[in-house]
Amino acid sequence: MALTPGQVRGIEQTARQVRIDVVNMTHAAGCGHPGGPLGMADFMATLFLAHLNLHSQNLHEPDRDRLILGNGHTCAGLYSLLAQKGIVPREMLATFRKLGSPLQGHPHRNPELGIDMSTGSLGNGLSVGVGMALAARLNGWSSRIFVTSSDGESQEGQVWEAATSAAHYGVANLCVLVDFNNIQIDGVMRDVMNVRDLRAKYEAFGWHALDVDGHDVAAVDEALCEAREAEDRPSALICHTTLGKGVSFMENEAGWHGVAPNDEQARIALAELGA
Repeated sequence: MALTPGQVRGIEQTARQVRIDVVNMTHAAGCGHPGGPLGMADFMATLFLAHLNLHSQNLHEPDRDRLILGNGHTCAGLYSLLAQKGIVPREMLATFRKLGSPLQGHPHRNPELGIDMSTGSLGNGLSVGVGMALAARLNGWSSRIFVTSSDGESQEGQVWEAATSAAHYGVANLCVLVDFNNIQIDGVMRDVMNVRDLRAKYEAFGWHALDVDGHDVAAVDEALCEAREAEDRPSALICHTTLGKGVSFMENEAGWHGVAPNDEQARIALAELGA
């Protein structure tokens, strides 16, 4: 069922709060990766609020949905969404990347906080997602497995080994959302190592695949609904986004892949986000 206009506005507000949290968290830590989670905020908020069966009451239920943040360096956005769903204590966000904090610069598996896998080594997430999807099917669970990835991560060969396995075993309960912003740590993705048309690639591997505007909440919701209807194959959503979305001086600037804003930059960014 399509989202109502009110639901779309609510998700957009959640995404705006994600962006505010990402700026505050990376600024307070003095390090981190703000660009990616700023760009992913809209499609991640749509996933969390409209599709992902994960909340504080079902954390330890084996048949709940699972989320693997394959591009683990974007975890500031994940932590914000877990806090907004009441799973991570909101005051814990201030400990981001601090010594002893459970909210490190890449996710560390923590069942109490809804973090389903330790990630950071690019290429691993989808492989584990295939395993989780197969396990859910063997156990007769209705749970769905969602994996995030990126265009830069798609340069890893392991992604395509996993894609081959997923299609071969027909794990229809698996969906990958690829953050396609054409930026990676070394610069423009198409200059570093062009992955070309990812929708066509996933389709060639036997997946149900869609291109979608990753900043259009209603379009992302529609694509996720369509993915749920694909009953014989896994689904890939190629979410086209802008790195640093919402902060003018960060947008499409590769330097903001992994640099925290200073005091003045944070002030400007927060003002632009309406904080």
